[in-house]
Amino acid sequence: MTVQSVVLDARMYILLVVGVIAGLSSLAAFVHALITRPDAYTAVDAQSKTFWVAILAVANLLIWLFVVGGMSVLILFLVGVIATMIYIVDVRVRVDEILNRSWFRKLG
Repeated sequence: MTVQSVVLDARMYILLVVGVIAGLSSLAAFVHALITRPDAYTAVDAQSKTFWVAILAVANLLIWLFVVGGMSVLILFLVGVIATMIYIVDVRVRVDEILNRSWFRKLG
């Protein structure tokens, strides 16, 4: 076993772990979008529920395609991750505030 093969194997496993973490995050965001009431999106001046569910469905597809397909679809993976992160850090936070949810935050 050469150093080069060890480095390539390590890179492959690191990308696999990053892909799975991104995929699970995207899946959680998708489920959150599905269970959230449609009027909450309009109340926070975000796009519609249908828009976010569709965007997150495509993001899930792109991310899991990367996990299965490898480096050949890296740019699509990044598009999926960016769409998911926009939802998680912007839209989800505002929607949860208006619905008085406190997922992953301390109560009190």
